[in-house]
Amino acid sequence: MGQRCHHNRSTSEHKAHQHDHRCAPRAEPGAEQPATAGVTRLTTNDNSPDGDDDPGQTHYWRIGGMDCPGCAGKIETAVRRLPGVLSAEVRFATERLQVILTPKTTTHTVEQSIRAAGFTPLDEHSAGQDTEQTPAPWWQQYASILTLLALMLAAAAASLFVPGAAQPLFTLATLWGLWPIGRKALQLARSGSPFSIETLMTVAALGALLLGETAEAAMVLLLFLVGEKLESLAANKARRGVKALMALVPDQALRVSANGLEEVAVARLRPDDEIEVHPGGRLPVDGVLLSELAAFDESAVTGESVPVDRSKGERLAAGSLLVDVAARVKVTSAPGNNTIDRILHLMEQAESNRAPIARFIERFSRWYTPLMILAAALVALAPPLLMAADWETWIYRGLVLLLIGCPCALVISTPAAVTSALASASRIGILIKGGAALEQLGKIDTMAFDKTGTLTKGEPQLQQLIIYSPFERKQILTLAAGLEAGSHHPLAKALVAAAEAEGIAPETLPYRRTLPGAGIESEWQGQPLLICTPAHLSTGILTADQQTHIDRLRTEAHTLVVLVVGKQIAALFALSDPLREDAKTGIAALRALNIRCLMLTGDHRAAAAPIAAELGIDYLAELTPQHKLEQLVNLGRSRQLAMVGDGINDAPALKQASVGIAMGQGTDVALDSADAALTHSRLTGLAEAVSLSRATHRIIRQNIALALGLKAVFLVTSILGITGLWLAVLADTGATALVTLNALRLLRFTGSER
Repeated sequence: MGQRCHHNRSTSEHKAHQHDHRCAPRAEPGAEQPATAGVTRLTTNDNSPDGDDDPGQTHYWRIGGMDCPGCAGKIETAVRRLPGVLSAEVRFATERLQVILTPKTTTHTVEQSIRAAGFTPLDEHSAGQDTEQTPAPWWQQYASILTLLALMLAAAAASLFVPGAAQPLFTLATLWGLWPIGRKALQLARSGSPFSIETLMTVAALGALLLGETAEAAMVLLLFLVGEKLESLAANKARRGVKALMALVPDQALRVSANGLEEVAVARLRPDDEIEVHPGGRLPVDGVLLSELAAFDESAVTGESVPVDRSKGERLAAGSLLVDVAARVKVTSAPGNNTIDRILHLMEQAESNRAPIARFIERFSRWYTPLMILAAALVALAPPLLMAADWETWIYRGLVLLLIGCPCALVISTPAAVTSALASASRIGILIKGGAALEQLGKIDTMAFDKTGTLTKGEPQLQQLIIYSPFERKQILTLAAGLEAGSHHPLAKALVAAAEAEGIAPETLPYRRTLPGAGIESEWQGQPLLICTPAHLSTGILTADQQTHIDRLRTEAHTLVVLVVGKQIAALFALSDPLREDAKTGIAALRALNIRCLMLTGDHRAAAAPIAAELGIDYLAELTPQHKLEQLVNLGRSRQLAMVGDGINDAPALKQASVGIAMGQGTDVALDSADAALTHSRLTGLAEAVSLSRATHRIIRQNIALALGLKAVFLVTSILGITGLWLAVLADTGATALVTLNALRLLRFTGSER
C-alpha cells in the first residue's frame, strides 16, 4: 500500500485564465481579442475556413452581474434582437454566453447590448487579465438596503412623535429604493423585456406612492431588494464552485524529455507526451500508466472512497490523486478535453437541457401589469369619450381600479411564503437555494442517491478481523498500527483508528519500507513483517481455509488487508464503508411520502448490492458521470426526480435532476452545483425538506387565491361605483397584511410535520 497519501501539491494555486482554456475551445492564432472588459469574451471560433460559406461564427463571453437564472433569459432576449445574431444561449452556472453571429457581424454590438440590458463589466480596466476582484466592505455592498431600512425606521418613529414628517420620509424611502429598480426596468424595456419583474415592482411602488400608500410602497421595495441580494450571494458562491472544480487539475506538469524532467504548462501537453507525477500530486490529464504499479485516489471522479491499485497499461482520469510512489504516465487527452473538462461541459449541458423554473411573479407580470394599466386607462377615458360621461367621476374610478390592480399583495405573497420557508429550512439544517428549488421539491416522486459519502459514511472502517494462531488480537492490532502509523491512506487510517479505539499503542518498529504499489514491510522479533492486499501475497502462502475466508469477505464487498509475520499469515482485516446511522430512517420517511428511492453509484456491483439490499431500494452500479447523467435523463422523462450526492462526479447529475441535493460535508463543487444542501448531513432532512416544500405550496396557493379573490370583488364594485378610493386602499392594504400573516405560519414548521 506504500506511502499512500501525502498532500504536497506540486502546483497548488491555479490561475483564472486556465478556466478560460478549459471552458471553451482554444482560440486560433490571430483570433480577435476581447474589445472590452467585464463582459469577457473567452474565445472566437471560426467554424469554417471559408468565411463566405460559413453559416455563422461562434463566440463565447463570460458575463458579470447575473443574480438568478432569470437574468440569463433577459440577456438572451437582448442579444437575439440584434441583426446578425443567429442564436444566443446563456449558461447561468458558468456565467457563459455562446453567440453565433453571421461573418460580417461584429462582437462590439453584442457587448453593447449586454451593457444596455444592465449587466455591467466585471473590471473596467483589465479585459482578459487574470485579476481577482477585491470585495467591497459589507457596509458598501448593503448600503442601498441599509439606507432604505434606516429611512423606513425614521418614518415609523416620526409617525409616533412628529406625524407630519412620516409621509415625506416614507416617500423619500420609496424613491430611494425605486431608483435602481426603475432604472433597471427601463434598461430591460429597451432591450426587449418591457414587463420584467423590475417593471412590476416599479408599477406597484409608483401606484402605491401616487395614492399615498407610501409605507406599503417602501416595504415592497425593501423585500424585493433583500431577495435580489440573497440571489446575488448564491450566484457568487456558485462561481467559486466552478473554480474549485478546475483547481483539481494543476496548471503545471513534469514532462519527460531527452534532457530529463522539465516543468511545462498543462496547455502545452499533447497526446503521447510522457509525464511524471509524484505522491500527493493530481493528474493534470487523462493518461495511461507506464509504471508497473501505483495507487490512485479516484474519489474526485468516481466517488469511490478507497484508493485503487492500477497496473501498467490501465487508463487514468485527470484529477486522480497519486497516493504511493512516483509514476510515469502517457498523455491521452488533448488540451481542454480531459475528464474534468468533460464533467464541466456536462454541467453546462445539463443546465441548458433543463427547463428553467421561472418565478411566478415574473410570469404573471408579463400579462397582468399591462392588462391592469390598460383596464384602468379604459375605465378613466372610455365612458367620457364614448358616452359623454362625467370626467371627474370616471377618472376617480380609473384611479380606484389602478389601486385595485396594484399588485402589492401578489408581489409580497409568494416571496413572503418563500422567505419564511427558507428560514425554517435553515433552522432545521436544510439549505435551499431559492424559491424555484423550494417549489420543485414538493413535486418530487423519485429520489436518486449516490452511495459513497451519501448513503454511507464515506470513510472505511474495520468490520471484521480474522486472527490465525498463534497470534492474539492485541498483538495483531499493535503491529498493524505500527506499520501504518503516519500514513494518510484511508485504509491505513482505519487500522490505526481501530487500534486506538481499543487503547492499543502502535508497535515501535526498527524501520518501515514502502514497497511500490504493494505495501509496507518491516521487521519484528527478527522476523520479516509485511502488510499488503491479498493480491500482492506470494504464491502458495495462503491455506485453503484462508482462501475461503478471503473469497467470502470479497463477496460481502469488503476491502481486504493481510498481515504477514515471517512466512505465515497472521491476520486478515476486512474493511468497508458502513451505512450512515440514519440511512434506513431517512429512506423510510421518504417512502411514507410516496417517494421512490434509487441508488446510482460508480462502485462495482459487489459493493453496491449489499447496501441496496439493506436499505430495500433499487440500484444501478458501475456508472461513470456520463452514464449517471444518462440514467437521470431517462428517469426524468417520466418522473419528477431529485438527485442526492456529495462528490465532484455528482455535479452534472445534480444539475440535470429536477432538484439536486448535496450532503453538507460534500465537496464545494457538489454543494455549489446543487439546488439544496443538508447542512447537518442528516438523511432524515430529505423528507423534512419535501414536507416543507409541500406546505409552502399550500400557503402560496392560498395567498394567490386570497389576493386575486379580493381584487376580483373590488374590481367589480369599483367599476360600478359601489366602493370608493378609501375602501380600495383598505382592501389592498388588508390583502397585503393577510397574505403576509398567512406566509408567516411557515416559520412554525418544525421538521416533524408530514
